[in-house]
Amino acid sequence: MNLSFLSNDQHQIMKTLLVSLLRLSWIAATLPIIIVSIPIPNLNFLRQILLGFAKRGKTSSSSQKFTVPQRFFLHFYVVSSIWTTFLLVATWIYAYRMAPLVADPLSYSTLTGFLTGGLTIRHGSDKLREGYVAWQAVFLLLLMEAQVLRRLFETIHVFNYSPSARMHIIGYLTGLFYYIGAPLSLCGDCALEVFDFLLNLVTEFIVKGKNQMPVPEIEFSLLLNPLTRLGWKHWIGAAIFSWGWIHQYRCHKILGSLRESRQADEYVIPRGDWFEIVSSPHYLSEIVIYASFVVATGGSNLTIWLLFAFVVANLAFAAVETHSWYRRKFEDYPSSRFAIIPFIL
Repeated sequence: MNLSFLSNDQHQIMKTLLVSLLRLSWIAATLPIIIVSIPIPNLNFLRQILLGFAKRGKTSSSSQKFTVPQRFFLHFYVVSSIWTTFLLVATWIYAYRMAPLVADPLSYSTLTGFLTGGLTIRHGSDKLREGYVAWQAVFLLLLMEAQVLRRLFETIHVFNYSPSARMHIIGYLTGLFYYIGAPLSLCGDCALEVFDFLLNLVTEFIVKGKNQMPVPEIEFSLLLNPLTRLGWKHWIGAAIFSWGWIHQYRCHKILGSLRESRQADEYVIPRGDWFEIVSSPHYLSEIVIYASFVVATGGSNLTIWLLFAFVVANLAFAAVETHSWYRRKFEDYPSSRFAIIPFIL
């Protein structure tokens, strides 16, 4: 029963608008960071303004105006866990009901198409393309779900934020936007179809009533098998994701243990794992995690590229400031450590 209120042309316009807004948002968030990072004296005042917005924890000040406690980081992961779970479940149901199978390997025009994930599916296979896009979104959202749930766990059980640790309200609002925009960007190519599908279900339920709705029959094999039939690039991306995911957890455990072993406002040099090579390995591992999304999509999704560019610019900017703080704070700080990217920055 199709109860969509949009024509095909209107649907395409709305889809284009959603994707364009996501892309423009990431560009608008990234460009100021890149501009103030240019070593031009006339830009120093802009750099200081942006640093004021970005500072948090040890690089911030409890006396700074318009700040909130750093423990409000919990809000990011509560919101992102709820939002990502909603997108994942909705997209999974849509993929199962509307696009139950990814293209059969015989439908790929070349062996390369199969290995890379179907970028060369034969022309005219619109249904197969829709299914491929939907199941790829499910795959990416599963990875994102693993990330945000772990970060929620860490915020509650691993980190013990200092009462004096603050962050600027602009940084707080940016974080909230980020954790809404990032999961949406991972499924942006089919998000409107998913929302339209959910709207149809709700409308049908209202029109027919509970007793007239068909009883859903779920075949668990069809919930999982399509994910296994995506290309090898997705599993390479998942492997890269796991590598970054594991190291970020280790580095966060190290940072959390430092809080337990010191006085309230005493800082020590973190050591172990990737801390031996960079000052902000938790940021480096975050970059690895988002690079995995680029790999999993074969570098073919511009929205995810722009999301990745923002992650790199934002974390590199923050890592340079953290690195400078460590070097000012500790005379014996290891000179061999880089800020965030080994041998580059």
